Amino acid sequence: MQVTETVSEGLKRQLKVIVPAADLKARVETKLEDLKTKIRLNGFRPGKVPLSHVRQLYGRSVMAEVLEEAVGETSSKALQERQERPAFQPDIKLPEDKESVERMIEGASDLEYTMSFEILPKIELADLKTISLDKEVAEPDPDDVKSALDRLMKANVSYEPKDGAAEKGDRLTIDYKGSVDDEPFEGGAGEDAYIVLGSGRFIPGFEDGLEGAKAGERVGVRVTFPEDYQAKHLAGKDAIFDVTVKEVAKPVEAKADDEFAQTLGMESFAKLEEAIRGQLQKELDGIAREKLKRALLDALDERHSFEMPPSLIDAEFDGIWRNITRQLEQNKSTFEDKGTTEEKARAEYRQIAERRVRLGLLLSEIGNVNQIRISDEEVRRALMDRARQFPGREKQVIEFYRKNPNAMSEIRAPLYEEKVINFALELVKTAEKKITPAELMKFAAEQQREQALFEGGGDHEGHDHDHDHHHEGECGPECDHDHGDHDHG
Repeated sequence: MQVTETVSEGLKRQLKVIVPAADLKARVETKLEDLKTKIRLNGFRPGKVPLSHVRQLYGRSVMAEVLEEAVGETSSKALQERQERPAFQPDIKLPEDKESVERMIEGASDLEYTMSFEILPKIELADLKTISLDKEVAEPDPDDVKSALDRLMKANVSYEPKDGAAEKGDRLTIDYKGSVDDEPFEGGAGEDAYIVLGSGRFIPGFEDGLEGAKAGERVGVRVTFPEDYQAKHLAGKDAIFDVTVKEVAKPVEAKADDEFAQTLGMESFAKLEEAIRGQLQKELDGIAREKLKRALLDALDERHSFEMPPSLIDAEFDGIWRNITRQLEQNKSTFEDKGTTEEKARAEYRQIAERRVRLGLLLSEIGNVNQIRISDEEVRRALMDRARQFPGREKQVIEFYRKNPNAMSEIRAPLYEEKVINFALELVKTAEKKITPAELMKFAAEQQREQALFEGGGDHEGHDHDHDHHHEGECGPECDHDHGDHDHG
């Protein structure tokens, strides 16, 4: 094998590789000899087919196979011998003229090809011990703890039967049968269904039609299905529901006492309050950790400047830009609606792509220099955590990741980044600084906006939101008519 460097400009490299025809011929002969012992041809005993006949039948296809193998092996060997670290898979090209390729396949000429790629830059890492950062911390505000407890108690409201007419906030137990043009429709009937008046969970007009009803009464409720109703055969249609009110119950707010806490599995209300405070503290600590991480990345970005492979920047920018333009299409908006232009937006997101690539290379270099590794056990635990996000489909999820290396890299990459970040944070100097929860929550809100922007808005691929009662053909009055505003974040 002969390797000649033909291009060396910045991070760009191009190599010309030549593999002698004699080497290729030797490989072909070895394969044909092996093939001779395996093939079965009419008129020949097993293993007795003349080599010349095997060569005539299979020589061309075997040579094509040998050429492919030779390119893979020699290209890899060339990179190893030169100690090159390509940023992407090298672009390998055979001669463009068919005559040259044909001569290679016939074994009449050497194998020649070019290999173009960009190398990863050499990075001089700054001393992490010279970096000083503020480690901001916050404790839950007593009012936030009280608000969280209030929300918890409202979410766990109970109901007790009452006499008299149903009012907003009351829970009714009903049987119902719906019809359109005097004909029942599929999914339009139910028994012992709960409905809380004023909840807005039922189609427009249905809850209003039950206000004033009493237990034991039979009520006819007239409604019109919305034009955008998910069951197309019902959209825009007038319907009437024959409803029997079996019970009217009024809400009874939970009391802040030990009895309420015990219904949630806590020993006392004081313990419940302590648990709520602990959960809020955990959330604040998590946000503080993200803010410290951002400060570290900013510090690394400021202290390093080096040439970056354009291919990496282009790939990162293309990914960002696809999400941005997809979000605009989904929202039916333009860059002008956002107070900018496409040209300015491209320049801005190009800078963001460059920062991401620079930080990615920096973290990778810190990890390489300090021999930071991710164990198989760490990957296994992360994969299990991922699978648990899909109850009932854990086995399929695990199988998918194990069969797809690219998908598995999505499991390993964040693990590696966090490990490198943790390593770096142990070396930098940090000074604790107390701030208010509101300041931390402001940072969290900014992070969420950024994430939504780069992920293309409300597009959560891979998340399974199971709303059984939304399926077409199974829609009664309980079907929510507006499914576009749910926050699945």
